Amino acid sequence: MKAVICGSFAYDNILNFEGNFGDHLIESELNNINVSFLCSNMRREFGGCAGNIIYNLVSIGADAISLGTMGSDANQYIEWMKKNKINTEYIKIINESYTAQAYITTDNQANQITTFHPGAMQYADQVKIPTDQTISLGLISPDGRDGMIQHAKQLIEMNVPYVFDPGQGMPMFNKEELEFFTSNASWIIMNDYEFKMYCEITSFTVSNIVQNDKILIITNGDKGSNIFKGKSSLSISTPKIESPKDPTGCGDAYRAGLVYGIMKNMSLEAIGELSSALGALKVQSFGTQNHTINNDIKKLL
Repeated sequence: MKAVICGSFAYDNILNFEGNFGDHLIESELNNINVSFLCSNMRREFGGCAGNIIYNLVSIGADAISLGTMGSDANQYIEWMKKNKINTEYIKIINESYTAQAYITTDNQANQITTFHPGAMQYADQVKIPTDQTISLGLISPDGRDGMIQHAKQLIEMNVPYVFDPGQGMPMFNKEELEFFTSNASWIIMNDYEFKMYCEITSFTVSNIVQNDKILIITNGDKGSNIFKGKSSLSISTPKIESPKDPTGCGDAYRAGLVYGIMKNMSLEAIGELSSALGALKVQSFGTQNHTINNDIKKLL
């Protein structure tokens, strides 16, 4: 079983703010913000949803490919992928643009503010899902708007089930478009904030989404996650983490566990445990693609 991961590739510029964002915001002036956060350190990492997910999938031995776009500054990222034995055949270089860039600032409560320049990601619709591969599962994660729609339509035409992961790309879509993605998806995954936004846009509830045997996963950071199928639900706890370092990319690690579990026909409980463990492993390392698989993860595969 081979999976295709559709989504963004980006350079993540990660900054740590030693205070709490909320202490620097005036509630009555939220419509008139003029604020700066002093960050004593910054790192540049390889990132993007598809980049992070495929890194985790390859690390745990999954048969998966990723596709997306990078810009004229892609060489360093491409070399990193090759070094980690990640297929780069379906990465299209847009020479007239930069690779997408994210500036992610995290405070001491693990709250995050992200500023994002899409760059080459805007041309994701120029990349087609290969039809010469025996693809049996897809994942639609945040990418260029037209690319996300096109890749979902391609998977539907190929009769390939897919996971819909709108993430921070959700505001790009209206009610009808979000309904298109979810009505055709077999699995839908969002964090708790994204799910609230989704419900505001669509007026859907959990029961609306899980009709026709669809599975909905809602993650909630260190509070765990919930998996819904039909009228049943399953709560998955997050492993205790002694020294969390960086939450960036934990959701993508979780999604890699989900894709792997589906590919291996694992039970929902086993999928949840593996996904949660991968997210917990990632939070113990700085950056999104610097962690290595340990024995605790291998036992869950």
